[in-house]
Formats: sequence, C-alpha cells, structure tokens
Amino acid sequence: MKLIMRSEFDNLRLNDAHQYATDSNGDKQVVKIYKDEMLIAKKVKHKKSTRYFGVSNYRDFLIED
Repeated sequence: MKLIMRSEFDNLRLNDAHQYATDSNGDKQVVKIYKDEMLIAKKVKHKKSTRYFGVSNYRDFLIED
C-alpha cells in the first residue's frame, strides 16, 4: 500500500459500490474500504496523526467527477 490524498480516500469511501469497516483500539482508529471483499484503501488515525493508504491500483476504483 502507498500513501494517497484525503480527497482520493473520501472518493473511495463515498462510492456506493464499496463497503467499509471501522476498528478502534485505544488511541488508534482504522477505517478499511473494500471492493468485493478485497481491501483497496485504509485510513489510520493514531493520536493526532492521520494517514491514508491505497493499493497500487486504487485509481481504478475512483469515481469520475
């Protein structure tokens, strides 16, 4: 997985064809986005730091504006 921009993550999250799941553990929160049960992106929020990751071909799943 590689770092992606927040706007790209939001684009993936708001797509109705994708599902997402959240997991919290103390200071750490993870949001994972799936397409047909395949992980395509995730957001990791740890204390005040937030990072967005996508698979190498995540652009194939973006919605065209």
